[in-house]
Amino acid sequence: MRGREDADPAFDGFLELWRRLWRANRDDAAVILVEGERDRRSLTRLGLEGEIALVHRGKSLAETAQTLVQGHRAVILLTDWDREGGNLARRLRALLEAGGVALDLEYRRRLAHILRGEVVHVEGLYGWAERMAERRGATMAETLERLRADGA
Repeated sequence: MRGREDADPAFDGFLELWRRLWRANRDDAAVILVEGERDRRSLTRLGLEGEIALVHRGKSLAETAQTLVQGHRAVILLTDWDREGGNLARRLRALLEAGGVALDLEYRRRLAHILRGEVVHVEGLYGWAERMAERRGATMAETLERLRADGA
């Protein structure tokens, strides 16, 4: 097992980005839009406390976008990093931007860069982060608690 002194730049980048995402979701009331329930559970396990909306919940993309346009000023889109997730991101972008919503795709792009293909589904984020934290001799829960304390 690697010790704390063995820094992993990918995990460090993830933690910094995650702190900003946590603040945007909590403090700025930006809704995070994910594909399904497993994605939401992964993000919740990673400490997100604000609203997380689902794309796949029995409505068309246009209906989902209309609901978001009516109730939110800012949406952070976190679809999977596979072909289907990319296509879905493009379609949602067109629908949401047409409705005047401030759409943030930067977190999705930066996470893809940090994860370097190790994780292609949002639902896998928690497992990846837990493994990375364990390499440092901590649990993800402990790591998140430190992040909250440092970033509150």
